[in-house]
Amino acid sequence: MDDFEELLAEGSAVPTEGWDFSWFEGRATEERPSWGYAGLLADRMAKAEAALDLQTGGGEVLATIPHPPPVLRATESWPPNLEIARRTLAPLGGTVVESADTADLPFEDGAFDLVVSRHPTAVLWHEIARVLKPGGTYLSQGIGAGSNRELSEAMMGPLPAPTDEGIAESADAAGLDVITLLHESLRAEYYDIGAIVHFLRKVLWTVPGFTPERYRPQLIGLHDRIRSEGPFVSHARRYLLEARKRAPVQTPWT
Repeated sequence: MDDFEELLAEGSAVPTEGWDFSWFEGRATEERPSWGYAGLLADRMAKAEAALDLQTGGGEVLATIPHPPPVLRATESWPPNLEIARRTLAPLGGTVVESADTADLPFEDGAFDLVVSRHPTAVLWHEIARVLKPGGTYLSQGIGAGSNRELSEAMMGPLPAPTDEGIAESADAAGLDVITLLHESLRAEYYDIGAIVHFLRKVLWTVPGFTPERYRPQLIGLHDRIRSEGPFVSHARRYLLEARKRAPVQTPWT
């Protein structure tokens, strides 16, 4: 079957640790959001006294900041990423704490004036608000509802329409005032089936439970489609949120 087996084996063998996507160069592309998360992150970090990066992956994005705050902490849940993140963030004075994505954060109330997260798998709104100081900021680039829906449906068949994330409502309920909330749809192109296999192994929520063996018929169909029609096109959804923790309401003595 021409080069299908070779590409399948290649995409299956690439390590998935960390959030370094350089392997995809020449094999897949994805538009970047217009707001430039890395630049916003660097700006906010340079002004912070104590900052926390949630679900840091291998720390690759956080490591790009030129001026880290005096106190820099990060969380990560996946053991292979923990050691990568600790090595990556050590030059910035960052400390990485193992913490499950859905667990309460292992930090004191009001410990940080800045909390950030890029592509979190779970957003614990009340925990984020709890560890922020009054007036502190939460900055996040998140994955929007229905992200890469075309690729998910190519593997799993028709899916229910995505529901609204309720971001503004969730932030408000946790005591956070939304400053900025933007959404964008970004074109993604996959030039060979090896790139699709590696992406699905790395970005697990696109097709839950994905393995090349389980989805072999669908992969063969996509491979043939790419060979005859050109790159497979999907669309990643992203949102940018910046919110500020409300100060507690002062109740006057009566």
